[in-house]
Amino acid sequence: MTAPKGGIFLVKSAYIHIPFCEHICHYCDFNKVFLEGQPVNEYLISLGDEMKQRVMSPDKLDTIFVGGGTPTSLNAGQLDVLCESINNHLPFDQGEFTFEANPGDLTEDKLQVLKDHGVNRLSFGVQSFNDELLKGIGRTHRSKDVYTSVETAQKVGFSNISIDLIYSLPKQTEEDFQDTLKKALDLDLPHYSAYSLIVEPKTVFYNLMRKGKLSLPSQDEEAAMYEILIETMEKYGINQYEISNFAKRGYESKHNLVYWDNNEYYGLGAGAHGYINGVRYSNYGPLKKYMDPIAEGSLPTIQQHEVTKAEMMEEEMFLGLRKVNGVSKSIFQQKFDCSVESVFGTSITEMEKRELLLVDEERVALTKQGRFLGNEVFQSFLGVI
Repeated sequence: MTAPKGGIFLVKSAYIHIPFCEHICHYCDFNKVFLEGQPVNEYLISLGDEMKQRVMSPDKLDTIFVGGGTPTSLNAGQLDVLCESINNHLPFDQGEFTFEANPGDLTEDKLQVLKDHGVNRLSFGVQSFNDELLKGIGRTHRSKDVYTSVETAQKVGFSNISIDLIYSLPKQTEEDFQDTLKKALDLDLPHYSAYSLIVEPKTVFYNLMRKGKLSLPSQDEEAAMYEILIETMEKYGINQYEISNFAKRGYESKHNLVYWDNNEYYGLGAGAHGYINGVRYSNYGPLKKYMDPIAEGSLPTIQQHEVTKAEMMEEEMFLGLRKVNGVSKSIFQQKFDCSVESVFGTSITEMEKRELLLVDEERVALTKQGRFLGNEVFQSFLGVI
């Protein structure tokens, strides 16, 4: 968050990156390496050392999110070391503590380790319940693994469980996505995320697309799937609170709301990004380049950027507008000592005329139609200051 007028920054969240995977998916562009033969134990030591160096404030964190890669590709002993390190080095004793997981990775002993260390939320990368589609996108789990993993997690005592889905996959139809949604919702979980496929550079799918060998649904079919998503979630009583995220009341992801509220957070681990004291930074991605500076007592930062006030205001809009509740006018005023209309009045008026924005006394938010054209709306707030 922007510093209050007293100049004191409060960082209340931490993202921790575990870059190891047992298999690389065809769409993934996150910083990751094959697990086999990697210096996993040494990496975990370096990660603990970065926590000690990076997290200087005694303020208690409200959220911790461990992502990847695949954090649960670590064995039970390594997960124990990781969680012990988090508990020793981060000022956190209660709040939202999330681990990402792949269906099929989480054995009962791994789940018990996480539970014993205070992890209270799991996010499973399910993507689809169609086994042929899963095979086609490079996933190694199958739909039966989803049921087994959720059941085992619940048996160990986890109730706050989320699953991620992807739509607009190669060869996916609207009927198939509807079927996946029904199977996901029949699990009666408190949180769901669903994202349209984005083909990123340096991925298997990107290389296939360049060769003309990737058959994707059309933009109209993608929009139809998003419409199905919104309507089906509503039918099941799952509240949309962000463009791609849906939850039962009270189960919204507190950690992800940190990003969308444009607040600050620590980024820890190889390739992690963070935002502290008005500075956005990123760490080295390759393991050796990440670990070497830490061994010498330095931080593994590869780049940092001091965010200008104009950039902060732009970020407040294009991040905040992802939320269904939109951007709070009073919080904008409090953060920047000016009204949102005085800075972005022209853009707001234009988007409101096109019925893409809803504006009232308290907020500026996307209309339902605006959620379908979100990127176009976000773009209208860039470079206007």
